[in-house]
Amino acid sequence: MEKVTDWARLWRELVEATAEREKSCIAKAERGARQLNRRWAKADSTRDFVVAQLDAHPGATLVDIGAGTGRWSMLLAQHVRRVTAIDSSPLMIQAMQENLRAENIENVQVVEGAWPQVQIEPHEFSFCSHAMYASPDLPAFIRGMVQATHRTCFLLMRATTSDSIMAEAAMHLWGHPYDSPNFQVGYNVLLQMGIFPNVMIADTGLWEPWTSPSLDAALVDIKRRMGLSQTNAHDDFLMDLLRRRLKFVDDQYVWTPSVRSVLVYWNIGK
Repeated sequence: MEKVTDWARLWRELVEATAEREKSCIAKAERGARQLNRRWAKADSTRDFVVAQLDAHPGATLVDIGAGTGRWSMLLAQHVRRVTAIDSSPLMIQAMQENLRAENIENVQVVEGAWPQVQIEPHEFSFCSHAMYASPDLPAFIRGMVQATHRTCFLLMRATTSDSIMAEAAMHLWGHPYDSPNFQVGYNVLLQMGIFPNVMIADTGLWEPWTSPSLDAALVDIKRRMGLSQTNAHDDFLMDLLRRRLKFVDDQYVWTPSVRSVLVYWNIGK
């Protein structure tokens, strides 16, 4: 009989292996993200769906976990009575508060702290957009959401293609195609917890591809993403992979687009 994968353990291993990558992503987010602004300029079926669910329950409350600069909180605050926006980064919170003041939004309560250690009263809805990747204990993260939610939990997660450059690197290094904590692993964690969620693939398509100014820069980047910055043991394989898979366009190396957003959601008690 084939051994059953412990998906929660795999999630933890991926978080630990890519901790350097997530720190870099957080730092970039703190400095601002023009690419994110371009994604938000497009229509998004998952965004529309969440808003429609909130509009169906006037006067509801929502907790936004890992709210960052408050982009989601500011949108969702227009459709609920109150938002509790939680983030662990003082820089993010400062930016969020400035954004809230600029938009004259007064029904968002900002709370500094890490989920699920933060203690809050239950809300009708809980929401988390791509802020779970630094949490090694995803079951605890999810249980915290369930305990803080009366009606529906929403998770936005990245889903990666199985033929990407990063997937090929992960298969060589770790024996599976998951280069980071993502939807495929997280979905299976939920199933093993006894949660059978609904899934909606965002209609915005694949995210914009990464670019690198040189092969050497691409090597530095992939090593950081795979948690290999302190070793040269896999440099030959990785450089060969990059030479084979990257495309040289307009004086830069372009990575194959491989990531899209997926909305995972479930009703409490169902």
